[in-house]
Amino acid sequence: MSGGNSGRLRVEWTPGSDRLTGVCFCGAQRQADDPVEIWRWLLAHPDHYRQDPQAA
Repeated sequence: MSGGNSGRLRVEWTPGSDRLTGVCFCGAQRQADDPVEIWRWLLAHPDHYRQDPQAA
């Protein structure tokens, strides 16, 4: 299910475990057991598209 650039933030659950994967719109990913940790990371993640000089 991961991949693509839909402009959305996602949290994916790994079946058979307590692991969650946060997926940023830029493609960056982070895994954790705590959903609060995942959402904090996603919401605090840098705005990569604004750092791109071509995106002005």
